[in-house]
Amino acid sequence: MDLVSKKVQNVTDGSIFRSVFSLALPAVLGMFMEFALTVTDYFWVGHLGAIAQDALTTSMVVIWTIFSAISLITVGVTATVSRNMGRHDYRQAAHFTRQGLELAVSVGLLFSVVGYIAAPRLLAFMDSSPATLQAGTAYLRVFFVSACFYFIMETIFAAFRATGDTRTPTFIGAGFVLLNMALDPLLIFGWGPIPALGLVGASLATAISVFCGMSVALLLVWKGKLGFKVTLLPRLRPVWNSWLRIARIGLPIASQQLVFVIVYWFLIKIVHVYGPSAGAAMGIGNRMESFSFLTCYGFAMAAATVVGQNLGAGKPDRAARGAWTATGIGVAVTFVMSAIFILLPEHIAGVFTDDPQVLRIASDYLIILGLSQITMAIEIVLEGAFGGAGDTIPPMVVLIPGAIARIPLAYYLAFTLDWGINGVWWTLTITTTIKAIILAIWFSRGRWKLKQV
Repeated sequence: MDLVSKKVQNVTDGSIFRSVFSLALPAVLGMFMEFALTVTDYFWVGHLGAIAQDALTTSMVVIWTIFSAISLITVGVTATVSRNMGRHDYRQAAHFTRQGLELAVSVGLLFSVVGYIAAPRLLAFMDSSPATLQAGTAYLRVFFVSACFYFIMETIFAAFRATGDTRTPTFIGAGFVLLNMALDPLLIFGWGPIPALGLVGASLATAISVFCGMSVALLLVWKGKLGFKVTLLPRLRPVWNSWLRIARIGLPIASQQLVFVIVYWFLIKIVHVYGPSAGAAMGIGNRMESFSFLTCYGFAMAAATVVGQNLGAGKPDRAARGAWTATGIGVAVTFVMSAIFILLPEHIAGVFTDDPQVLRIASDYLIILGLSQITMAIEIVLEGAFGGAGDTIPPMVVLIPGAIARIPLAYYLAFTLDWGINGVWWTLTITTTIKAIILAIWFSRGRWKLKQV
């Protein structure tokens, strides 16, 4: 029998709040580090002007596509590993971790090659200006070279969290982020013999950092820190049934996230009608909203682990209480963020720009975003809870139509009703609120408790 590390956290007994909070706190701290990274990136790039900020914003929409593909694997790994941890079947937990890693390498390499070739076409689709297209292509191509590293690292993180160990991914992530933050100004502006690489320097800093993070994560898996041994030697014949099982669980969530991103491609086209300043302002709003988003994502990961382990242990009612507890904490945090966005928009935007037009557009964006932060928390955390149960169809059914509806609604509000760029911001707030209400009602019905993984 495989030995289980003392780091593995069983969340099937004891205080629900303590279980959720102990899982979420390290994850939220890790997400906070990612927030600090996105803000730092945008701050330094802001010194290069609105074109560079627009290129970074437009490129980020493409990068989100990569992370939606990563969720195809991480959601499935979380569900299969956490269920088997709840059953104390550590051999199967190790098996699905290994299969998830093999799948991550295969899909990651595919995205690296295809993305490098397609980068300029993706940016051109979003009606980027010639200057934005040139800067964004160079930035994206460096990122795509490192895409496979992200796939591997995030899959390992998912396995750790599924065992109840959210601290290890947090520590690795914090190291990755701190290294990135240190490399950013060095590679963007140059120093001594190191040339100034501009926007490409920001992407290269991320590539170097994520490679280091992935290497540390692989080393810990090899040393058995997951609590069970995972063989890392490559095999020529994958276990197709296990790959399909992981992908089948993750596909609905990955599909929903992919549609969400593709919709943003079309929204960026609308935003670019109002010029690079609008794109730069959107980047400021997205970076600030990422604090709420990433915090909620930390509680979503906690909810996934609590739900998965408790369903595996035959405790569905405790699983439900854990999910709602995580949601409640997420709502409390985003309530504070809502107040900050609504009351201090110009102060926040002023940190990133001194361009009057960018400042005006970004301030409006933050106020409108502030009205939907609470409902965003409900949407994200419950999506994680559904994922932990392996019941990923309901989020897909709710979130895909909700995302697609953003395109005609944004066009209608911005152009038909002549709300201008604010019509795009109102579209995001309205659709987020509707999706959250429907998802909460669906989760409360409890049919996810019967899902077999």
